[in-house]
Amino acid sequence: MKGIVLAGGSGTRLYPATLAVNKQLLPVYDKPMIYYPLSALMLAGIRDILLIASPEFLDSYRRLLGDGSDHGLSLSYAIQEKPEGIAQALVIGREFVGDGRVALVLGDNIFFSANLGERLKAVASREAGATIFAYQVEDPQRYGVVELDAAGRPTAIVEKPEKPRSDWAVTGLYFYDNAVLDIAAALKPSTRGEFEITDVNRAYLERGELSVEKLGRGAAWLDTGTHDSLLEASEFVRALQHRQGLAIACLEEIAFENGFIDLAALEARGRLFEKTAYGRYLLRLVDAQRAT
Repeated sequence: MKGIVLAGGSGTRLYPATLAVNKQLLPVYDKPMIYYPLSALMLAGIRDILLIASPEFLDSYRRLLGDGSDHGLSLSYAIQEKPEGIAQALVIGREFVGDGRVALVLGDNIFFSANLGERLKAVASREAGATIFAYQVEDPQRYGVVELDAAGRPTAIVEKPEKPRSDWAVTGLYFYDNAVLDIAAALKPSTRGEFEITDVNRAYLERGELSVEKLGRGAAWLDTGTHDSLLEASEFVRALQHRQGLAIACLEEIAFENGFIDLAALEARGRLFEKTAYGRYLLRLVDAQRAT
């Protein structure tokens, strides 16, 4: 399975902070925002990843992440000339995906759960159909929502309903089989001129091939599209990391635990950042490994 991170958009809701920088390059506490969606793909065991960004910021991502080898990844890059909907990422990434399956994650979404890696690997192993993740929210009219029957099966997906019949919002993480490429290519723009990911998911629903994974109690899904939500995300990450002494979305740790990099590479990254708490955390991981 391959992965796509969509890091496009102009971030107008974060102006003036994003006048000169792409919002997914802004820090969420101690690391760039883009680390968090990347970590979700890595937790799923995905190493071959395409990052899509607007042309003016693509070089910034290359400077930050390179070819991905520091994290045991193979990173490719593609341009989204202008933001025309989430599903456009599947059109841009068609050649990259080839004849395999794909996971798509939005560059401003943060996911946290104690067993997140296990769940993502299980979903990534599914050969057919599509899987979306849903999260219970207080204001479902702001989101695409999925309606579920008593058995938890999806019955409808509605984009920003005026009178929601469900409080389960569809998050920005999607797993698809290869049929998604043709589905996305056949989409017509919506009334707001975008290629809607809701239409992609609805196509799978109509085929009876859509699964929904609920992110329930103990899990967190954070959207970082406004100044308040960006600060809240940073405070969430800081609180958990300080309480537990464990890092969230530490790409080097995930890479090491998944066998993407070895102990020497982990230590090299720790030395690179050793003046920061992030680097010292990596070096503590190295010391703990050598002590076992």
